[in-house]
Amino acid sequence: MHASKNELRLLFWETTVGCNLKCVHCRASAQAGRAPDELTTEEALDFIEELAGFAQPILVLSGGEPLYRPDIFRVAEFATWKGLKVAMATNGTLVDAEVARRIKASGVRRVSISLDGANAETHDRFRGMPGAFDRALEGAGHLRREGVSLQFNTTVSQHNAEQLSRVMDLAERMGADALHLFLLVPVGCGLEIADEQQVPAEDYERILNWFYDQSQRTRMELKATCAPHYYRILRQRAREEGRKVTPKTDGMAAMTKGCLAGTGVCFLSHRGEVFPCGYLPMRAGSIREQGIEEIWRTAPVFQSLRDPALLEGKCGVCEYRMVCGGCRARAFGETGNYLDEEPFCLYQPRAMRIACG
Repeated sequence: MHASKNELRLLFWETTVGCNLKCVHCRASAQAGRAPDELTTEEALDFIEELAGFAQPILVLSGGEPLYRPDIFRVAEFATWKGLKVAMATNGTLVDAEVARRIKASGVRRVSISLDGANAETHDRFRGMPGAFDRALEGAGHLRREGVSLQFNTTVSQHNAEQLSRVMDLAERMGADALHLFLLVPVGCGLEIADEQQVPAEDYERILNWFYDQSQRTRMELKATCAPHYYRILRQRAREEGRKVTPKTDGMAAMTKGCLAGTGVCFLSHRGEVFPCGYLPMRAGSIREQGIEEIWRTAPVFQSLRDPALLEGKCGVCEYRMVCGGCRARAFGETGNYLDEEPFCLYQPRAMRIACG
């Protein structure tokens, strides 16, 4: 299969909104039970069949809590059989030895577990359940013993910004292969806590520079998500050090550019709706009405996101717009316009500096 400019690289599927936790930042506003309009097993398998016929993305089974779906292992096995790379995003609290064994047997290549603090007090407060921290680490241990690649995801906000070095140390001690930082996006429950928990632009810059420094010393794969300006910082720092940046374009560690919403990534909701990403509520279509290939190739919102000439504000004139692009969801959350400039970026583009003399 030949790579194309807008090849679908990652598809995040919200398999269910059911979840056992009440996380304060949850994109899905998850609930205790499954929703009646979730995709059925038959719909899920038909979707995977078509998806595998036109693209070979990493399929991330997320939620809510994906382990709430009774057919999740059947779905993972089928996707693996169809040749897709399958990953699972879980809170880890439901992963015991038997679940870890079944995850491994179903062909899931990597499991990400949310780790939103370096200790139980911080993590459990964010996750809304006492004991969530200890149970997540127990789940991580079961996965490692099964030989499943382990990734920790940390949503960075005011409550844990000063614990990131300890979170990294913990991830290394647990034998994780990767640590991904997610910068808070004001959507879902995140809207309610955005003002209280949002990290200021100055701290974003500091954290992302620290993250770059850590990437030079750790064996773990480090990736910044919902932080496209990291890809500007990556190139600035590499240039200062006389190094060339060669992005990895495939596999679980792929790092191509900043915001991939609608250009390399899309999101499938529990009811079959397709969005550019899980944080940008601009509906591109529904797999209950159209095929995923048609939606991916023709949806107007995807077409606009693939044209950097449409970016507005300082993102539109920035020399890093092809490798960063600004977070389209954060722009939407702040202004209602997903093509507006990234609101949490300090960088002044060269064109603007020249214009100001």
